[in-house]
Amino acid sequence: MILRMLSLACIAGVMITSCAGPSEQTANEPTISKVVQDIHSYARPDQAIVKHLNWDAQVDFGKKEIVAVARLDIEAASGASELVLDTKGLQIERVTLGEQEEMGTFEMGEFNEHMGSALKINIKPDTKRVNVYYRTGADAEALQWLSPEQTAGKEHPFLFTQSQAILARSWVPIQDSPGIRFTYEATVQVPPALMALMSAENPMQRNESGVYKFKMDQPIPAYLLALSVGDLEFAPISTRTGVYAEPSMIKESAYEFAELDKMLVAAEELYGPYRWERYDLIVLPPSFPFGGMENPRLTFATPTILAGDRSLTSLVAHELAHSWSGNLVTNATWNDFWLNEGFTVYFERRIMEALYGKDYADMLAVLGRQDLEATIAQLKEENRAADTKLYLDLEGRSPDDGMTDIAYEKGYYLLRYLEDQVGREKWDAFLREYFSANAFETMTTEAFLSYLSENLLEPNNLNAEQLGLKQWIYEEGLPASVPAVTSERFQQVEQALQQWKGGTPASQLNTKDWSSHEWLHFIRNLPQELNQQQLAELDAAFGFTNSGNSEILAAWFIHAIAHEYEPAYSALDRFLNKVGRRKFLAPIYRKLAETEKGKELALNIYRRARTNYHFVSSSSIDKIIGYQELEEKAE
Repeated sequence: MILRMLSLACIAGVMITSCAGPSEQTANEPTISKVVQDIHSYARPDQAIVKHLNWDAQVDFGKKEIVAVARLDIEAASGASELVLDTKGLQIERVTLGEQEEMGTFEMGEFNEHMGSALKINIKPDTKRVNVYYRTGADAEALQWLSPEQTAGKEHPFLFTQSQAILARSWVPIQDSPGIRFTYEATVQVPPALMALMSAENPMQRNESGVYKFKMDQPIPAYLLALSVGDLEFAPISTRTGVYAEPSMIKESAYEFAELDKMLVAAEELYGPYRWERYDLIVLPPSFPFGGMENPRLTFATPTILAGDRSLTSLVAHELAHSWSGNLVTNATWNDFWLNEGFTVYFERRIMEALYGKDYADMLAVLGRQDLEATIAQLKEENRAADTKLYLDLEGRSPDDGMTDIAYEKGYYLLRYLEDQVGREKWDAFLREYFSANAFETMTTEAFLSYLSENLLEPNNLNAEQLGLKQWIYEEGLPASVPAVTSERFQQVEQALQQWKGGTPASQLNTKDWSSHEWLHFIRNLPQELNQQQLAELDAAFGFTNSGNSEILAAWFIHAIAHEYEPAYSALDRFLNKVGRRKFLAPIYRKLAETEKGKELALNIYRRARTNYHFVSSSSIDKIIGYQELEEKAE
């Protein structure tokens, strides 16, 4: 089985230790990984590849920079004379070779808007280690430096990173491709009042020296490198799970994630043992641009999921599922992004079904279908219909362009479709073996199709052609074979909505025990034409404008903007100034930008809010509202 998998991987371009059989290597011949050439990386792993990173860094909040040395253990092909790393905005001070630190020579390549610059380091035949001394730049895109006022405690500054997709190169000189995996260790100096955490073995309490040491023994790609520094506390949930947060938020965070260990057990029962030892979570300040980021051993999470009732924890199930799909078996390039996210959405919903029942998972699937259809319509409107394919073509573009609901939800529905073809029992057995056989490796779309055909379709007398898999993966939009998913609980929501449309006062609708998903379905399906009286009635009955649930707020604001419901504008202003999660920001700013009055309001808010947003969010919003052009006109 192992030899057959290696053969398949070599043909398909999957990263493996070696494509040669044992008899084809000699003891003196280094094993260079076979990696697909990544269009978003300058790295030449066929010549020299990073196997281990030893990172020694000082975090300077005063200058907002990290001063560091990256010691890189490498494997080089016979005759190789160069190690090529990815950088963006780094100030390279010097490069040395080997443990003796012999002075080395290097060259910086031309700068590219998306990819930064290649760092080309001259190496010798016996070079095993390269040491790069450097500082991060003022505009390091992965780093967000927060003032004390931008934190919950208001007393100490905060720093966090966001490396996905190709931003690791803005704080570490590395081969920044998902197809290249390495282990790492680190020593990080921070102010003594603060604690440092990474995507590695972590401390559980602050020390007096401010020096923290980390180790990650499992090989990871660069986009899973992560660092967070702040006034943090730890609360255990079980022997292998826990949560970090600012002191004022630790109690509510521990309550919100009290079922974390149950999720982990459910995940293992589905698809095999958790391979990363501990699973902890950190609740970051609100400017974090995503709902969560699956950094191994330490998921980064937005505080917008702290609803007080554990109603939004499917996001945690999603990040946990990434411990198998994405972190364990990784997309080889960002064109294959659906292999990370489609599998993870499927896995997430299976975890939620195991814990809360099929009705609950069906609600999530229906909401996902709504998101998917809205994304397809939006991409077509933007003349980006090609981005509705699962396998992407991101040549010459930022990989962020491919991080849409297509990878997540179309990918999910493809896997749901495959499950329907063979039955859940066979499908689960296949997935469990898929994660085990390809653990700590990378996967291309073509390699997955080969693995799927050999291990699931052919044994069940099926083939990719009759199932239309090429249409699913390589063609635009949704195929006719997409599974239909319904929700009984949503049908009850729709009945209540019809009653309201028929004249029943909102306050008399039977909404008792509705989850946030049911409320979200209700708001999304409100009539497109609403008058001020109707909006005020709904708001008075259900308190949408003052909701503490970010999902509900974001959906409600879309209607408030569309119908100029001014009683919600103050809350909208506060929300946009506080929350940095791109999922919420992009639709709201996009809706504001539809009218001149709305665009004026958007610009007024954005001028104040922009410094609160991470680069990942601000770079998207800049385009949505034409920020640079509007600022130039204002000047």
